[in-house]
Amino acid sequence: MRVLVTGAAGFIGSHVVDQLVERGHEVVGVDNLDPQVHGARSDLPKYVERHVQAGRLDFLRGDIRDRATVARALAGVDAVAHLAAAIGVGQSMYEPFYYTDVNVAGQGLVLEEMAREPKRFRRFVVASSMSIYGEGAYRCREHGVVAPPPRDEVRLARGEWEVPCPACGRALEPVLTAEDKPLQFTSVYAITKKTQEELALCFGRAYGIPALALRFFNVYGSRQSLSNPYTGVAAIFMSRLKNGHAPLIFEDGRQSRDFIHVSDVAESVVRALEADAAVAGAANVCTGRPVTIRQVADVLAERLGVAVQPQVVGRYRAGDTRHCVGDPSLARQVLGFEARTSFEQGLDELIGWSASVEAHDRVEASLAQLERQGLVK
Repeated sequence: MRVLVTGAAGFIGSHVVDQLVERGHEVVGVDNLDPQVHGARSDLPKYVERHVQAGRLDFLRGDIRDRATVARALAGVDAVAHLAAAIGVGQSMYEPFYYTDVNVAGQGLVLEEMAREPKRFRRFVVASSMSIYGEGAYRCREHGVVAPPPRDEVRLARGEWEVPCPACGRALEPVLTAEDKPLQFTSVYAITKKTQEELALCFGRAYGIPALALRFFNVYGSRQSLSNPYTGVAAIFMSRLKNGHAPLIFEDGRQSRDFIHVSDVAESVVRALEADAAVAGAANVCTGRPVTIRQVADVLAERLGVAVQPQVVGRYRAGDTRHCVGDPSLARQVLGFEARTSFEQGLDELIGWSASVEAHDRVEASLAQLERQGLVK
């Protein structure tokens, strides 16, 4: 196929490009090289440029909100992996126009240009997010599996972090979150990702283009910006530790997430692009294995060989959730996809890559911005 990858120079997009090239596909990439992600110079990363020089990637520098750029990128393309997006839950809460403009309007423009020749496209894959679930799924000993509402502000102010059963008030046990769990939007970012899903699936049904929304859980690994304070927690903690600063942990650090390595995520995108035409809808991209935020800080410090203890601040951010770990069953069933990289292997890969990368710690500045907005309590 000839595949367009939007966000091709980014964290996930560049790994997708690698795997598509390895599998013999023709690849077109577009990226605006956002300074928040790529640094002030915003140069094309060497790991992307090598494909351009080898004649295996046609790269366009441009914004997905620019019609001429999108039209040029789509020329002659058979399939689209739409990964370009503004990323960051906290930032989305005080820059809602920017996030909706990039994520929703940007995708709308891509789809509008595709609508000029819809019969040409064999597949549309869009990056969604576990953030659309809000709290993950839980089980109550009396009431079974439940989908609790967002945590109560009064309880959070008292440092009562765990989620109670909405029916009886007993402590809940987190369980794997499947695609049929009722959705819950606790951030502007989450709303934009769900909107992207619905746009893709609606458009695909109307034009007969198989569309698949991949709900990425907590992605980490090489090429994740170590200077962007709104990226994933593993990269943020890495930046802090490389600068001799303690990772800042909200709540008590026992909140759990599903960390999946970027190489596995890229494989899921490639499998989705190559899937049978009958495969459509939404699927989790996850491991099904819980890791606490405190574990991330501790394992990183141990593997880096530094004696910096994380700082548990005992505060919380508006919109944060307690536990969310994905159920990988559907992706295994429809895509034959299963994450293969262990958490420890993935951190070692991230650490090895980070040795030659400059890390600017901007966490305290971003925290101050959240505090000014009243989003940290």
